[in-house]
Amino acid sequence: MVDAVSNATSTGNRRGTLRAEQKRATRARLLESARGLFAARGYAAVTVDDIVAEVGCSRATFYLHFPGKVDILLAVAGDGMAPSALAFYQDLDRVLDTGSRAEFTDWITRAIEWFHQYKEMLPAWDEATALESDFQAVARDGILALPNSMTSYLARWPEDRRDEARLRVELLVTQLERFFTRWAMLGTIDVSAEEAAEVLTDIWFPALTAPAAS
Repeated sequence: MVDAVSNATSTGNRRGTLRAEQKRATRARLLESARGLFAARGYAAVTVDDIVAEVGCSRATFYLHFPGKVDILLAVAGDGMAPSALAFYQDLDRVLDTGSRAEFTDWITRAIEWFHQYKEMLPAWDEATALESDFQAVARDGILALPNSMTSYLARWPEDRRDEARLRVELLVTQLERFFTRWAMLGTIDVSAEEAAEVLTDIWFPALTAPAAS
C-alpha cells in the first residue's frame, strides 16, 4: 500500500513537472514569435492571431500566458532590453564618478552599440507608446528608473535640484534615442559613430556635471 501511494505520488510529480516544462516552452515560443514579428512589422500591424499562428497554438493558449498583445511586448522588453538599459545607466553612474571625459566618450560609444543591438525593437516600442495608454505609463516609469538608479550622480546635486538632475538624464536618454533613429535607421544624419560620440560628449559631459558647492 505504501509503495502504491509512493508510486502514484512520483508519477503525479513527473506529470506536474512535464506540464510545467511544456508551459515554459510554450511561453518561450510565444515570446520568440512576438519578438520576430514586432521586429519585422512593428507593433500595430501584428495581431495575437499572427503570433499564435507561428507557434501553432490557439488564442486560448496565448491568453493563458499573456493578458494581451501589449503584455507580450512588455515581456519581450523585460527579457533583455529593459534590464540591460538599467545596467547601462548604472554604469554611467560609475563613469561620472571618475570625472573622466575619455570614459564618458567610451560610454557614449557603447550606448550607440547598445542601440544597434536593440534597434529592430525600437519602432514597435514607439508605436506601442503612442497607441497604448497603459504602455505609456510603463515607458514613463522605465525612463524615470534610469536616473533613479544613478544614486551617486543624484547625491552630488543639491536636494532642491535633484528633479532637474533627473531631467538631464531623461533628456540624454531621449537625445541618444532620437539621434540613433535618425542616424542609423532613417539615414538623415551623415556622421561617423566616432565623431558623433565626441560631439555628444561635448554636449552631455558638462551637462551632467553637478554644480559646484556654494
